[in-house]
Amino acid sequence: MRISRENGIYAVYGGLFLGGGGGGSLKDGLHSLEEALKHTDHINFVTLSELDDDDIIVTASMVGAPSSSEKFVDVEHWKMVYELFEKNTQIKIKGIITNENGGTSTTNGWILSAITNIPVIDAPCNGRAHPTGTMGSMGLTSIENYRTVQIAAGGRDNKNTELLATGSISSTSKLVRQAAVEAGGLVCVLRNPVKKAYVEQKGASGALKQAIEIGEVIYKNMGSADIILESLSEMLDSQVICRGKVKECNLTSTDGFDVGHFYIEEEGILFETIFWNEYMTVESSENRLATFPNLIVTLDSDTGMPVTSAEIGTGQDIILLKVPKNKIKLGGGMFEKNLFVEAEKVTGKEIIKYSF
Repeated sequence: MRISRENGIYAVYGGLFLGGGGGGSLKDGLHSLEEALKHTDHINFVTLSELDDDDIIVTASMVGAPSSSEKFVDVEHWKMVYELFEKNTQIKIKGIITNENGGTSTTNGWILSAITNIPVIDAPCNGRAHPTGTMGSMGLTSIENYRTVQIAAGGRDNKNTELLATGSISSTSKLVRQAAVEAGGLVCVLRNPVKKAYVEQKGASGALKQAIEIGEVIYKNMGSADIILESLSEMLDSQVICRGKVKECNLTSTDGFDVGHFYIEEEGILFETIFWNEYMTVESSENRLATFPNLIVTLDSDTGMPVTSAEIGTGQDIILLKVPKNKIKLGGGMFEKNLFVEAEKVTGKEIIKYSF
């Protein structure tokens, strides 16, 4: 299969939905697609079955706070991380996977694929977006003595930053997150080399194909929210939690993350959504209605377009939607309880109790 402009657009729109409030913006995802297509007429898009057992696959990701006004990553940064990776590891990369689906993150690695002809593999680390690098590491954090390499780059002018880090996934992920802060809010990253067999076991195989299918529904029915809702209900068993105006929206960028909450009011009832880049919980009258990694999505009530946590604003008419986690493709990081402890600390909400 090839990623062309048409199905690339579908993938970005579907990624925006599967971002669950995070995963970057539609604008940046479409920009990445166009940048990639400046270097090729299509992007090679293959399944794991087309690789040899010993082939090495690496993860391409973007790390940072989506709302940052100073964020900057371009083609030269992707060239930089690729050259530094091969020079310092002596590894020949045979396939690229994205760390997650999202409006931008679905396209992670597409520019690199376009300039190197290394194929994009339809087996992301996770089929939905998630806040931490450890969650997007396919369970590698549970492998004793696994040492990774993470190379990051981003920023312009005096904020231009490069980082090469080796060590545990947890420690190097913290360094990459700090590099994103120093770079103005965002870095591109190559990390976590593994053999094909590991990705087969722990990756979210088929998640890019699912993004394309979802995105085609949204793109072709843009402006008709009810048609989109009906189609997504049939495809994903999605459920509308509420539909109303956004109240008391609060967002702060802390340590490279967007953190906050907002309320949606429907017929006098308030529904609170907590986010940590991605939507983590929905509650009403102290009743838990949805919890990460179930997919929580906000859609514009008129257009049916997904809206990210960075874009939510007071007064918007929003549809709050839940998709059961068994209807999306999840990677190994979504089944590691210890990776959710930090989410509970940041949000102040119980998550493990509702997720496992």
